[in-house]
Amino acid sequence: MTGATASRGRIDKRQAILAAAFTVFARRGYAQACVQEIAEVAGVAKPTVYNHLNDKENLFRHAVTAAADAVAAENLAVVERVRNPGDDLRAALEDVARGLLQVCSGQRCRSLRQLTYAQLTVFPDLADAVHERTSVRLTEALADRLARLALAGRLRAGDPTEAAEQFLALLTGPLEHRSGLGAREVSAAETHAVATAAVDTFLRAYRPEPVQH
Repeated sequence: MTGATASRGRIDKRQAILAAAFTVFARRGYAQACVQEIAEVAGVAKPTVYNHLNDKENLFRHAVTAAADAVAAENLAVVERVRNPGDDLRAALEDVARGLLQVCSGQRCRSLRQLTYAQLTVFPDLADAVHERTSVRLTEALADRLARLALAGRLRAGDPTEAAEQFLALLTGPLEHRSGLGAREVSAAETHAVATAAVDTFLRAYRPEPVQH
């Protein structure tokens, strides 16, 4: 086995352990989760988990931040869709809105929120790390795309970060309400309705003023 192959194998095994850990923590909660079950789900020996992550607390921290990075990657891929929105800006923004809602209402994102909130008093710094990786990163990426649309004259000029925050609030607020703060799944029809209403409200506020002749 070459050094590169061994290194790749170690990385893959670590990722499998982190994915298994997040699954078990989401299922059991931090206090009730045990390393033995995590090892079994990951398909490794219990000592292997400790060799990679040292202890349960460190395992929890890395599993949660890895899940946050995965959610962020999904969100950023959705935001990239508006890089070239085509002629129909409304349709492009609705597509992005639906994509972001799908990520937000997905099992991984829901479990991430529940775990982070449940352990807020024990791991307050972890909540900050999750927020930085997910909400802040998403807002920055969306603000960049909205700024480019404003420069192209397709949106009203203004603070792009504020515009991004408002766009996301128009999505997450209704989603939280309809899902009972994540307690139930939201149907595709409801998701579509939230996305359409959010984009309609956003464009009413940020559509450029008509040119006066």
